[in-house]
Amino acid sequence: MTTTTAVPGLSGPAAQAATAVEQMLAGHAPLGVAYSGGVDSATLLALAVRTLGPANVVAVLGVSPSLATDERSRAHETAAVIGARVVEIETHEGESEAYRANGPDRCFHCKDELFARIDDELVAELGLAAVAYGENADDAERPDRPGAQAATNHSVLRPMAEAGMTKAMVREVARALAVPVADKPAAPCLASRIPHFSEVTPEKLRQVDRAEGALRRLGFTDCRVRHHGDVARIELLPEELLTAVQRREEVDRAVRDAGFRFAALDLRGIQSGAFTLPLVSVRG
Repeated sequence: MTTTTAVPGLSGPAAQAATAVEQMLAGHAPLGVAYSGGVDSATLLALAVRTLGPANVVAVLGVSPSLATDERSRAHETAAVIGARVVEIETHEGESEAYRANGPDRCFHCKDELFARIDDELVAELGLAAVAYGENADDAERPDRPGAQAATNHSVLRPMAEAGMTKAMVREVARALAVPVADKPAAPCLASRIPHFSEVTPEKLRQVDRAEGALRRLGFTDCRVRHHGDVARIELLPEELLTAVQRREEVDRAVRDAGFRFAALDLRGIQSGAFTLPLVSVRG
């Protein structure tokens, strides 16, 4: 089954980009989609299922200590709504000295491990004709996305970026396709919470996972817990900072129960790429 009919209810540049993505995917069946459950990979997965049919698409979810527990569960729920089968594959980026060293190229080593595992363990087993991942056009322009080089090295397709589909367009397409995570905030891997050149360890990742999960259960809609040794630096949406102060005892308990000694609230709120962008900008 292959179809490139227009997405119902979609028009303008987003519709054109969606059609272009589907045309790029046509003929690549069976297709593996490197899948995290975020809006980018979920939208790519939905377009692939529309184009190739659910029997010809598999969502490949890499599982390691850097994947948040809540994200793993939600990824399965989202794929079920899309109608795609999920295959989990264990990745072992933590065994790589270069990954643990946590330089600005950490994402390269993580993505390289994922794509290598897919190549070695799934391509032949599932008879995959190709593998694709959800890089969008905005990410393709950012200097803090070294994982793109790993995709190039493994000949992984990036149809949304090539079609010029920006993040705003991705969300527009996701809404038109009723993808459950259309408006879900970005959720980078847990290792992104550890300052560069501070070693990534399973224990640090567990602390961050537990602290962020506890904050979400308190009702905070988006958060980052940056790992600074004994200190948890908490980033929240600006409109939720006052709530955190008002509920400071609960917030403090949430991070201390996760293994931190101190809780610090960052008044700047959530900062995407705060650790990596300054380094790659200087080096670039």
